[in-house]
Amino acid sequence: MQSFLSIFIKFFFLFTPFFVLSVFLSLTQDDSPAKRRLVAIRVSISVLIISLALYYFGNAIFSIFGLTLDAFRIGAGSLLFLSAVSLVSGKASPPPGETEGDVSVVPLAIPVTVGPATIGALLIMGASHQTILQRIMSSAALAAAVVCVGAILLLAQVIERVLGRYGISILTKITGLILSALAAQIVFTGIKGFLG
Repeated sequence: MQSFLSIFIKFFFLFTPFFVLSVFLSLTQDDSPAKRRLVAIRVSISVLIISLALYYFGNAIFSIFGLTLDAFRIGAGSLLFLSAVSLVSGKASPPPGETEGDVSVVPLAIPVTVGPATIGALLIMGASHQTILQRIMSSAALAAAVVCVGAILLLAQVIERVLGRYGISILTKITGLILSALAAQIVFTGIKGFLG
């Protein structure tokens, strides 16, 4: 069984926190510190609700669409790998469109923090963890990861002053490297299960 720390780390990097930070800074650059704090709190609450819903209802989604867990692992792992490549290459960007008004749910919570690859990984983890102890530990790790991402957003201005845009860019690339390894592991597990 995986430890709380390893599950927490997986969830934390799935949310690509430093990419989220750079997008957050871009979208809230004209906002007051009080409004930035409010947006950070709203993003955190939205991400927690969305992530827990995906984690707990993954099995239902698989059964509705007749998907096997291994097929979904291969697909989600491939998508997660593409996300990792875009982070490392520096081509990841927030979705185009209107960013006036409240940006906390769209685009910051979905699809910037909880993008397609994160959704896939959450569904896989939710379907993989069957026992009550696994569910409780994973839910706690997920909540802790969301709190850490929220804390990063609350401290966005301080982090930007300390690291600068270049430092945040480096951390985004490191996140991409870790995500690529996680994606490879998900795909290999799916292939191994599919081939029996």
